[in-house]
Amino acid sequence: MKNLTNSLIGGIAGAIALNILHQTVKQFVHEAPRVDLIGEEGIARGMERAGFKPLTGDALFSVTLVTDLISNSAYYMMIGMGKKKYLLYHGAAHGLCAGIGALTLIRPMGLSDAPVARTNATRLMTVAWYTFGGIIAGWTMKALRK
Repeated sequence: MKNLTNSLIGGIAGAIALNILHQTVKQFVHEAPRVDLIGEEGIARGMERAGFKPLTGDALFSVTLVTDLISNSAYYMMIGMGKKKYLLYHGAAHGLCAGIGALTLIRPMGLSDAPVARTNATRLMTVAWYTFGGIIAGWTMKALRK
C-alpha cells in the first residue's frame, strides 16, 4: 500500500511539474507547445458529441487543466511499478514515450497536432517536457521509498 501511495504522490508531482513548465514557458516562448489547446479541442468536441453545449473561455481552460493533471498523474503513477533503483530510468522512458505519443497520436485521434508540431523546436520541447515530468515523478517516488 505504501508503494501505491508513493506512486500516486510521484505521479501527481510529475504532472504538476509538467503543467507548471507548460503554462510558464508558453508565456515567454512563441514556439512553446500548446498541449492545453489540444485538450480544449478534445473536451469541446467530446461535449458536442455528447449533446452538450461546449464550454468556452476560462471554464474550458479550467476543465482541461484538471483533466490533464488527472490523466498525467495516472500515467506517471505507473512508473512506480518498477524497482527503486530503476525509477529515474523508468520515469525518463515513460516521459519520452508520452512526448512521442503527443506528437504521433493526436492527429489519428482527429485533433489538430499543430500546437505540438508547428516547428522542430516545438516538437523537441514537447518530448523534453513530458520526459521532464516523468523524471520528476520517478525522482519523487525514489525519494519517498527511502
